[in-house]
Amino acid sequence: MTKYFTFLSLLIVVLFLSQPTILAADADTESESPIDIMGTVADHDYFTFFGTKLYLPRLFLWQDDNGSTQFSTYGSTKKALASGEFEQVDYIITPVNGSMLIDFSLTSHLLYFWFGLGALALFTMYAGSRYKKGIGTSTAPKGVLQNLFEIFYEFIRDEVAKPNIEGDKYKKYVPYLFTMFMSIAFMNSFGLLPWAATATADITVTAVLALFTFFVTQFSGTKDHWQHVFWFPGVPLGVKFLMIPVELIGLLTKPFALAIRLFANMMSGKIMIIAILGLIFIFNDMYGSVAAYSVSILSVAMTSILYVLKLFVALLQAYIFTLLSAVFIGMAAEEHEHDHEHDDHIHAEPSV
Repeated sequence: MTKYFTFLSLLIVVLFLSQPTILAADADTESESPIDIMGTVADHDYFTFFGTKLYLPRLFLWQDDNGSTQFSTYGSTKKALASGEFEQVDYIITPVNGSMLIDFSLTSHLLYFWFGLGALALFTMYAGSRYKKGIGTSTAPKGVLQNLFEIFYEFIRDEVAKPNIEGDKYKKYVPYLFTMFMSIAFMNSFGLLPWAATATADITVTAVLALFTFFVTQFSGTKDHWQHVFWFPGVPLGVKFLMIPVELIGLLTKPFALAIRLFANMMSGKIMIIAILGLIFIFNDMYGSVAAYSVSILSVAMTSILYVLKLFVALLQAYIFTLLSAVFIGMAAEEHEHDHEHDDHIHAEPSV
């Protein structure tokens, strides 16, 4: 179980340090449009709960014009701007006299990232406590949560890790793959709440998750894997030099594809739901309340269907991300058999 918490801790640290300083405009800056779709799905400096806004602390590590490094904390963005030490330009907070080093501020997406990891930690600790009592080991598992844990864990082990990572190597990657699957599934599911933010609809979050898969993949690479990257066997010398940049680009495109795929799918789903519900406000603004009530029947019905579909997509995208991670790790950890030692015999002229 300690392996799960190791991965969780690393994810939290990396994401905390990688938060962007660009946040969506506050609600005080009203949009002329009846509904601000991008402002709704963007990251915010406040946490919304049942319509109530709870502004989050702003934490800045910055350097003044004299070269002195300072760490400033404020209860909210408004308090930071009211201090006179910081200004906001295009929604970016910067020191008035100096430069920003790292913005440690909490954001809505970061909070829901923590909620996802926290839910996974509680889920795992609950299952672990049951197994320590012998429930699920000496007896059959009991309870909905423990049965769900077994279903998901065995699914990742038997259907994702084992078929894609050769031999017994798959066993050491099951904790990582299970952590990835469940954390993404929880984050995607939290995004279904009407007032909640979808953490995986933030490219920063998906990029961090993809980077973890990238580093795990490279550290799992065998000597044969790196030989295929830097000195592809069985091809002419001139082709080897052409293959090196192609293989290096291939290493980088894999995590890029992971990050973009998860981000785009979760962002598009959120935008679609907001756009369909937004038809009510648009019709009300353009044609009056009668038209708004009329279109609301269709909008609510379509949104209900989309929510069911999004629940399926939330699990599907977690599965796809985990499956591709297992495939990439398996490709790097695989031992290849080459017959290029016999190339000379293949191309040699037959003896008479």
